[in-house]
Amino acid sequence: MPNKTRLTQKENPPTQADIRNFIGEDSCLRLARFEELLQERYDLTRVLKFPFGNEYGWGFRYSHKKALLLYVFFEQGGFCCTISINDKGAPKVEAILGELLPATQSLWQSRYPCGEFGGWVHYSVETDDALPDIVRLIGVKVKGRN
Repeated sequence: MPNKTRLTQKENPPTQADIRNFIGEDSCLRLARFEELLQERYDLTRVLKFPFGNEYGWGFRYSHKKALLLYVFFEQGGFCCTISINDKGAPKVEAILGELLPATQSLWQSRYPCGEFGGWVHYSVETDDALPDIVRLIGVKVKGRN
């Protein structure tokens, strides 16, 4: 799972300034661009959460209405998008896999299994090129407005 330093002190929720300092200016701008892409498609809600324990740490939970889209966990110098795709969504990912970046394809192939075909994808985002792929993966699990 995570091999990068994360904000793991549950009793100490990070402020916006803490997050900015931890992930860095470039990643802060990249996260803002990612949120814009999501807002084009979804009625986006963002909540600061500490969902799965110290290994994951603090992050944002993004949802559309009541549907979970993904979690974004803060990493030193970046962020990681954690997306769950269920068995129903897995064939949809397989259908578009050839259109996705090689890095995205590799992450899907090495996903943490959940169910018979689905799984969890942990995508540490280092460039803007990854953002459209992540939006497409989310689109497999939750249909947007358009």
